[in-house]
Parts: sequence; structure tokens; C-alpha cells
Amino acid sequence: MNFPQRDFAANQMEWLIFNLRWLIIAAIAASLFIGPNPTKPGDADFALLVTLVVFNALIALLEFFNFWKPALIVAALVVDGLLGAALFVTTGALRGPLLWIGLLPALTAALRYRWLSALLVTVLFHVALVVAVFIFFPRWGTAQLLQIGLAAVTVLAGTVVARLIAGRLRRHLYEYYGDPAANARRAQNLRKRAQAIYDMASMVSATQDYERVLDAALNFGAMGAEGQATPHSKMVAAALMFDGEELKVRAGWRLPPADNRVVCLAREGILAQVARIGDPMSLNEPDRDPELQQFVGFRNCRSLLALPLRVGLETHGAVLYGHTEPDFFDDDQRAFFTAMVNQAIIALQNAQLYKSLRAEKERLLQVQEEANKKLARDLHDGPTQAVAALAMRANFTRRLMERDGKAASEELFKMEDLARRTTKEIRHMLFTLRPLVLESQGLSAALKQLAEKMGDTHGQNVVVEADASLEDRLEKNQQTVLFYITEEAVNNARKHAQAEHIWVRLKANHDTLILDIQDDGVGFNVGEVNDGYDRRGSLGMVNMRERAEMLSGTVKIDSAEGKGTRITVLVPLNEN
Repeated sequence: MNFPQRDFAANQMEWLIFNLRWLIIAAIAASLFIGPNPTKPGDADFALLVTLVVFNALIALLEFFNFWKPALIVAALVVDGLLGAALFVTTGALRGPLLWIGLLPALTAALRYRWLSALLVTVLFHVALVVAVFIFFPRWGTAQLLQIGLAAVTVLAGTVVARLIAGRLRRHLYEYYGDPAANARRAQNLRKRAQAIYDMASMVSATQDYERVLDAALNFGAMGAEGQATPHSKMVAAALMFDGEELKVRAGWRLPPADNRVVCLAREGILAQVARIGDPMSLNEPDRDPELQQFVGFRNCRSLLALPLRVGLETHGAVLYGHTEPDFFDDDQRAFFTAMVNQAIIALQNAQLYKSLRAEKERLLQVQEEANKKLARDLHDGPTQAVAALAMRANFTRRLMERDGKAASEELFKMEDLARRTTKEIRHMLFTLRPLVLESQGLSAALKQLAEKMGDTHGQNVVVEADASLEDRLEKNQQTVLFYITEEAVNNARKHAQAEHIWVRLKANHDTLILDIQDDGVGFNVGEVNDGYDRRGSLGMVNMRERAEMLSGTVKIDSAEGKGTRITVLVPLNEN
């Protein structure tokens, strides 16, 4: 397709965008009809897909007659967004196969516009998806919005990579402006790379298996770069991941089977430098590297590029691309392969995030289970026993009334006293389950009310010394966690310490909050109690430590038999 009154470079760029749009439309149709989980499209799905095809054909006519004005380009993006959002909703939203539909407007914007515009189009489209979810799926909640957020992050990453490639595309197209044949070859290679980036972005959005993404990064990267080489050249690639202190092969491209068993220690050569520094590195004659010479596949290579799989400050492995041509990995090649490996890093981050979310979910379930057990124990030891005693006393009093009215009257007074004490216990338990004063007046007021209820219900003397100004430096959830740590410690001291006094002190030392709970009770051997916790039904100290860890804090327990107990909780305030 050649467009009149337009230079060759612009023609090639428009051809790339036009074909990319058809590719995305084909991917949408494939997802609906022949994907791994094909659906049965309804009339609305089919109508929207036909509309998208007709609209793309209309764009082709406008391009051909050179009527493709800036205002129409913006209108096309709006139509892409509306049709994409409609397809997302009609195909089942998060239950459907088009979670990646944001690539339709995002990639087109990335190839046409500058950074801010391309990212803005992606963000606005996913905001529209969130609005559509609220309208058409009102029962969906945070988990579904989180999935849309993860999809948005993935599409944003694809947009960034596509924008990087688009910038280089334009520069290189205009470099070859005087040679149409060279321009055609270059455009073909660039289409390959755009296709590879699109395939990688789709892979990252479709799976949480980072090893599959690593394999795809090797395959798509190698296929996207081979068009730059001579017909007789050859590329070899390998992805290595740390297993303890050893680097083991997890994926390979044209790698001999024997190389899959190679183990590297990353103590010398280019692997050691990449693992230590965390930056991409290249070298010629990789067969002379002390660790890479173990690989049969790299012995015929004359150049090699090593890219770190680095998440944050931790290097999890490296991806190696080798080529038979010397000095093959110029700046363009490094940028392309870095973009491919970055997609694998995103998949690795997603896998780690998913793993941490599952661990956090399991931990919260354990905390909830322990809270339920504690509530059951408290109900059994307190109100349940008291109600049973009331029933026995009522039965006894009924019989006593027939013989001795005065004694029966005294027994009724005792029953009344027991009922009042039971009521106080139940109110105290309700207070600890949901302390409303904590939500309305803050931590200091809640601690003082806890002390009052301990005195009224159990006759326990609790003294609170709290700096109310600290509440301005604490979020509500932090105050809630500190309250429950205090309640656990005070309750343990009341039950087991036989203490006359319990002191609760809340203060700050520079950027550290200090919560101190001290009693003058009998104390205990901290080592023996910690060693026997796995055989006990109550996990009070474990709960306190876990709650402190939620605030990036620590718990220190200082106690000895006959000398009382002191529990100190340290929480960094600069985490807020």
C-alpha cells in the first residue's frame, strides 16, 4: 500500500500501524473463536467485531486518498477506545478472553504520539474499563479492580516499550529515506520486532508462569533480531536463574540438550559482573569466558549480550544472547533485547507479587482463625460458665423458696450480682472486638477506656500513660494494630501474671514509636515459653509479633520468674 503525497518513510510508518491494527483485530477474533478458551460470541460481540473491521477498512480508504488529518486520528482513537471497552464488557469482562484489549488504542497511540499522549490514552482507557465494571458488574469488588490494575500496568509497560521502539522506528526510517529497498527491509524487521513486543506483552498479560515468559523472551527476541543478520548467521540464547548460589538453565533457544545441565556459579567472567553490577554487558569471543565456555551452544558465537533479571536490588538470574557475527549487539540490538527481557522481569515481579499475596492471605486466615479460637476460649471461660452458674442458682433458688424465703432472697441477690458481672464481661468482650472509641477518638482514648473496663470487669489496676500527640503521626490502621497488641499483652498479664499493677506507656523517641506494657506479677522464663509454643493452643506472643511486623516493627519481651514482665514494641514512624 502506497499513500500519495507522502514521503517513503511516512508511508512505511503508516503501513506498520495499519497492519498492526489488523493484527490486533485478528487476535481479538482468534481469542473469541479459536483461542485456548474459545467462547460463543453473541450478536453484540459479532456486531462490534464487524464494526471494528469496517472501521479499519474506512481508515485504509482515508489513508489512500491522503485524507488522514490529525482530528480524524484523534477521533479514531476515541472509536478504538469505545469499541474496545464495549467488546470487553460484552465478552464477559474479566471472565472473558479480552483482558488485553487495552493494546488496541495503546499501541496505536504509542506509535503515533509522544510519551505523555500515549500513556494518557492507556490510562483513560482503563479508567473507562473500571467505570464499565461498576456499571455492568456492580457486585464485583477489589479483587476484580486489582486484575484490571495489573492489566493496566502490563499494557502501560507494552506502551512504554512500543513508544521506545516507535522513536527508533522513525529515526531509522528517515535514515534510509533515499533507499526504498533498504527501507522495505528495515520496515519488515521493525514489524517483526513490533510483533515480538506485542506477543511478549500478550504473554505477560495471559500467564503468571514467568518461566513461560522467559522462554518467549528468548524465542521472540531471537526471531525479531535475526532479520538484521546475514543469511548464514545464527543466534543462540539461554535464560539462567539462581537456585541458591548456583545459576541453572531454565530456558533455551537453539541450545543443545547437554547445555540444559550446565551449572554456573557466577564467580568470574561476565556472569559475575552482571550479577554484581546489575547492568547489561556484552563481549566478543564468549568461548573464552571462564564460565560460558562450558556451553557447547556458545562456542561458535563471536559476540554475546548478557542481560540481568533484576527486581529491585536483587538479581535473580541472567539472559544470554549469542550470535555468530562479531559486534552484532549494537545500541539498537541492546535496546530491543532489553525491552524483551524487561517483559520477563515484569512477569517475575507479578509472580512474586502473586506469591506474596497468597502468603498474606494465608497469614490473615491464620490470624482470623486464632482470633476465633480466642473468642471461643473467652466465651467458654467467662460468660458461658457464668450463665451455667446462673441456671444452677435459679434452680436452687426455686427449690429454696418453698422452704426458706429469706435464704432464697439472699440467693437472688447473689444471682443479680453474677448477672451484672457477666454483663460487664460480655460488654468488655464486645469492646475488644470493635472498640468504637478507637475509631472516633483515637488510640489514647481507646487505651484509657480499655484500662477502665479492665478495672470494672476484672478488678485489674491498669495505668495508661499515652502521648496523645502521637496520633497525628499514625494512620488509623496502625492505631488499630497497636491497640490489639496492647489488649493481648494486658489480657495475658491479667490472666497469668497475678499482677497488682499493669502499666501501659505510649511515647516516641525521634522517629520510633515505643509501646511499653509492664506488670509487677510473677514473671516467667521467656526461653521455656517460646520453646513450648508449638505445643500450646494459645499463640498470644506470636500474634503480637506478627501484628508488629505488619507495621515493620519488633517486639522485645523481658521477664524473669518473680520479677514481673515487660513487653516493648518498637515501630518506625517514618514508615507512615
